This record gives sequence, C-alpha cells and structure tokens, in this order.
Amino acid sequence: MSRRKRHVTVIAEGLNIEGNVSAEGLVEVHGKIVGELNCTALHVADKGHIIGKIVSEDVVVNGTVDGPIHGGDVALKSQASVIGDVHHNSISIEKGAFFDGRAKQKDSQAKKKAGKAAAKQDAVSRPQNGSGSSSLDEHAR
Repeated sequence: MSRRKRHVTVIAEGLNIEGNVSAEGLVEVHGKIVGELNCTALHVADKGHIIGKIVSEDVVVNGTVDGPIHGGDVALKSQASVIGDVHHNSISIEKGAFFDGRAKQKDSQAKKKAGKAAAKQDAVSRPQNGSGSSSLDEHAR
C-alpha cells in the first residue's frame, strides 16, 4: 500500500525566525515569525505569533497575527488576535476572537456573487406583461 508523506513544518515554542518562510504542506506555528510566510496550510497555535504577510490556502489562527492574511479558507478561533486585513474565499470568526482589520472576499468569489445578485435584480425589475415598458415609462411620457 502506497502512502503519501504529509509535509508538516513545526515552528516550536521558543523558536524565533526573522525573514521570509516558504514551505510546502502544513506549517504549525508555536513560536514567532517576523517576515512573510507562504505555505499550503497554516495553523497558528495559541502561543504562536506572526508579524508579517501570510499567504496560504487554509489558515487557522488561535494565536497572534500582525499583518495581512491572503488565504482561501480562514478561521479565527476564540483565542485569536488578528490585526490586519484578511483577503479570503471564506472566513469564520469564533466568539472571543479579536479582529482589527477588513475582511475582503477575493475578487473571483465577489464577482460571482455580484453577478448573481444583479441577475436576480434584473429578473425582479423586468415588466411581466411583455410589452417592454413599465408603469414608470408610461408616467414619463
């Protein structure tokens, strides 16, 4: 039976890294990173601290982040403290989490939702009688 080895990188409590970090797979942060972090998945533990930009598809924060997060699915757990904007496909914020910044849905998702909302609005505002004019048009004549 063939097994894929799952890549996990652990930044242990007491370990401080200054500089940019890039890793494949999951990164668990129990220590401190000062710099940009790029990875596939990220878990910031309750004593973990990141100062800098985060780029990751899956982000779970239960510690401290000072800087922007660019992620797919972002979860701020009850002990999280995040200061910075969060760019996401989806976000969840548990009761007790501290968040000071803007949550911005990524453009592709926002455009799809805006397009669906506009299509709904067009369908609602179209005249039902098929004449091509509405009562507003008749008042304007």
